[in-house]
Amino acid sequence: MQINNTKESDLAYVLEAEGNEENCKYIIPWSVERHLQALSDHDTAHLILQDEVNVGYVILAGLLDPNQSIEFRRIVITEKGKGYGKEAVEIIKKLAFETYHAHRLWLDVKAQNYRAQSLYSRAGFIVEGTLRECLKSGDEYESLIIMSILLQEYKKDKFG
Repeated sequence: MQINNTKESDLAYVLEAEGNEENCKYIIPWSVERHLQALSDHDTAHLILQDEVNVGYVILAGLLDPNQSIEFRRIVITEKGKGYGKEAVEIIKKLAFETYHAHRLWLDVKAQNYRAQSLYSRAGFIVEGTLRECLKSGDEYESLIIMSILLQEYKKDKFG
């Protein structure tokens, strides 16, 4: 799998991926304008995942954070059940720690997204806490789980 900077011409794919029924219940879809802003923001990496065809996309934020804490803001995989999510998370950890020199890589995940939580746990992310009922979804509220991995944990896992 390859990871490349998202181009404006990729945004139709990104918007379609966000609108997919399996994906939209776990993310907050953005407008094309919001994605365009992210493409030109030096503090954000908007990345397309490809393997012959597009298989997903990722957004990282906080690349310029003086605390070296990068947010793994979004991952959307369109080719499910083929290991792309696991592979993408490993690529993102390497990118965050080895290219962007992060000290901490963190994310939030909806409390009902058990599949993603399991993936992140297996990849070395630790649960830090819960933002209880912080998102309004229709007439209900959803909670977010905060997870992170630190540089020393990444190194220990990678280098033993």
